[in-house]
Amino acid sequence: MSDVVALVCKIDPEQEAAYLSALAAAMPDETLVRFRDLSPAQRAAAAIAVVANPDPADVAALPNLAWVQSLWAGVERLMAELGAGAPPVVRLVDPELARTMAEAVLAWTYYLQRDMPAYAAQQREETWRQRDYRKPSGMTVGLLGLGALGTVAAERLGQAGFRVLGWSRSAKALPGVETVAGEEGLAAVLGRSDIVVCLLPLTARTRGLLNGARLAAMKPGAALINFARGPIVVARDLLEALDGGRLSHAVLDVFDEEPLPPGSPFWRHPRVTVLPHISAPTDLDTAAAVVAANIRAYRRTGRPPRSVDVARGY
Repeated sequence: MSDVVALVCKIDPEQEAAYLSALAAAMPDETLVRFRDLSPAQRAAAAIAVVANPDPADVAALPNLAWVQSLWAGVERLMAELGAGAPPVVRLVDPELARTMAEAVLAWTYYLQRDMPAYAAQQREETWRQRDYRKPSGMTVGLLGLGALGTVAAERLGQAGFRVLGWSRSAKALPGVETVAGEEGLAAVLGRSDIVVCLLPLTARTRGLLNGARLAAMKPGAALINFARGPIVVARDLLEALDGGRLSHAVLDVFDEEPLPPGSPFWRHPRVTVLPHISAPTDLDTAAAVVAANIRAYRRTGRPPRSVDVARGY
């Protein structure tokens, strides 16, 4: 039985069909088959699974997988659901995803820099008042996370004239960016930044990282943008920081529960902008090209692409 590439998804049927079409076009030499259409022999032969929110039981039903290619950049849910005995998992590293995220970081940083939340409130109140302009060069943007996404975001912010202060757990150097690391570095970013942007992966070490104590350490009147994962920020503590006036605004694209449930205090909070997880959507065509390149390299060398470090979670 010849090898096949299994497509294992638990997503909207139209979205699944779109992914199937894009992937098939990107790798015409491969036989790509949806999990439910695999014969028993094909399940046994499959060495690669391309997945999007898969049912863990479906992945487990492919006993000879050499590796699993995720269609998402974030893989914490996938890693947790597949468990310790799962094949190596490869996350999506797509330059287009980084570009899109950097675009969103810059757009919403501008939104805060130009006082758009205050002007929106003035419109609701029918108040005509011009606010003082703040130059980008007079504002510090703190980036939490200097991986593939954070690196490109830092570059775009710097090009726009913002002072950029980047933090990572271990020391990292970026051209034109002041970088810090470790616990002392985190305190420096929080205390000096006018806007803090979170782009960290969700791991055991980052879950609850931005808790009450760390939010209280932020510069008075600073704003927060969370484009990473909801559980990195302790929701109750964030609401307290906003209610108490310590923070001026929060732009939130990610939450502990998604979709954000009706009745959540975030929906109507005057200092919160709610986004429906749209900061960096996966691009079908570029993602398919990345996946196809990974599979071609594996066919050529027999070595899976770089996989997620289970200990670190990314």
